[in-house]
Amino acid sequence: MNKVLFVCTGNICRSPSAEGVFRSLVDEAGLSGQVGVGSAGTHSYHIGEAPDARAQVAARKRGYELGHIVARQITQDDFREADLILAMDWENLSALQQQCPKVYHHKLMLLMRFANEFEEATVPDPYYGGPEGFGKVLDYLEDACQGVLELVRKRATQYQAA
Repeated sequence: MNKVLFVCTGNICRSPSAEGVFRSLVDEAGLSGQVGVGSAGTHSYHIGEAPDARAQVAARKRGYELGHIVARQITQDDFREADLILAMDWENLSALQQQCPKVYHHKLMLLMRFANEFEEATVPDPYYGGPEGFGKVLDYLEDACQGVLELVRKRATQYQAA
């Protein structure tokens, strides 16, 4: 099984939104049994909380459900178990590089490197802005998650052939 973990600062805005978008794409592609999806934060600010209400509203408008996600902080097990650990921005990537054992650094990447439509390097944090920021974040996530799905689909096909 391929496991993809999305990471932002507190795991209440960007990373749970990415989890919801990607889980939906995985389900639509019929890969639910082959691809694990999760999210976490680099910091413990919001452990145990539901995603930000504004993120949930924006996601629900596009058909994604985030209500089942509970914020958590990344663990050492995540570095070992995940195949891809996708950071939302440079600060998150830096924090992950500091926390991650060197043997797993190859798994750490910025999510937006998989985007096809948008050229931005990072997913902006909408937390301190208005509701329109959450829609913009979803635009970025939908684009980048399509690229991640292409990679995961190739890997799943290779595993089935082996």
